[in-house]
Amino acid sequence: MARRRTFGYVRRLKSGRWQASYLDECTRRRMGAPSTFATKTDASLWLASIEIDTARGEQLRPELAQRPFRDWAEEWLAGLHVRPKTYVGYESSLRNHVLPVFGDRPIADITYRECKAFVDVLLRSGLAPGTAGEARKVLRLVLGEALRSDAIRRNPADGLRIPRGTRQEMVFLDPAQVVRLATEIANPPRPRSHPPKTWPAYGLLVRLAAWSGLRAGEIAALRVGRFDCRAGRLEIAESVQEIHGALIYGPPKTYSHRRVDLPTDLASELADHIEGRGYDSDAFVFTAPSGGPLRHHNFYKRFFKPAVLRAGLDPRTRFHDMRHTAAALMIAEGAHLLAVKERLGHSTIQVTADRYGHLFPSLEEALTDRLGATYRAALDGSTGS
Repeated sequence: MARRRTFGYVRRLKSGRWQASYLDECTRRRMGAPSTFATKTDASLWLASIEIDTARGEQLRPELAQRPFRDWAEEWLAGLHVRPKTYVGYESSLRNHVLPVFGDRPIADITYRECKAFVDVLLRSGLAPGTAGEARKVLRLVLGEALRSDAIRRNPADGLRIPRGTRQEMVFLDPAQVVRLATEIANPPRPRSHPPKTWPAYGLLVRLAAWSGLRAGEIAALRVGRFDCRAGRLEIAESVQEIHGALIYGPPKTYSHRRVDLPTDLASELADHIEGRGYDSDAFVFTAPSGGPLRHHNFYKRFFKPAVLRAGLDPRTRFHDMRHTAAALMIAEGAHLLAVKERLGHSTIQVTADRYGHLFPSLEEALTDRLGATYRAALDGSTGS
């Protein structure tokens, strides 16, 4: 005798395929499978899986499962709370790479194999691993939004691997090279028909970057009122990003304020620079040549990069290498990794270790010598006793 079905309904269509459906207890609506089945057994197995999920409290919501990926992407993007530059990057990757492939697909129909094929095509097309990785990340985040809303049971983009791109090698300058670079920036060549023009403030800016480790956006957003000239201390509470030509001011990269103490002579130079301009607590410490807000892109192109070449430095030197140089100078002076982390404003000490841990072995020999001296002193003391 055939066992009577206790959950859902199965019926054969005129096409010969089978349709499965059930009554949703919450909405009292009849819910159907996303597609029909070749056999009655397949339809029954689908109903059995729905029944088990319902009993476990893991039932998916079919009406959400059939929403197109594009709708989920819009919902995810609208709820983002990230820095403006990050938002622009996500939106661009979504629009240029992800939506053309998945935009009209029902969210529950997307499979791991399709996600993997998507990434493989991006890499084969010549995109940099970083760009392909960003698209993979956006795809996974949108699918994660659907997962949290019970539209899908698992995230099909989980586990996708992207080969690590080549990280641009860091350039470390020694103190003399920093001073030479600052001098070149402050004294750019001029045509003979033009009167002499110097930019001592930009020379100071470079020295400040190399001895403080501030990010470019933090320097451009630094205000007069956040420098304590008596203590020689900077309060880092703001940063600026240039997005589509607009300057966007906000908190520093890790969203945490920090204080950075400056060497006495550097602090004195900064105090003289501020005093020479007149005190206005809300004014920027460094400005554009015309006096407006400093735009790092313009400064880098007009002043920094030409000065790198004139100073005879490694042509790969970027402004961010001033931050790397600051880390190297601190480590060379025996700074603890935690102190480097606090001064640079990293989110965790692991970030500091990953970036600059390779600089510490250079101190190993000196440390071993000091430990050896302590050991000999202890033995000599014991023998004397």
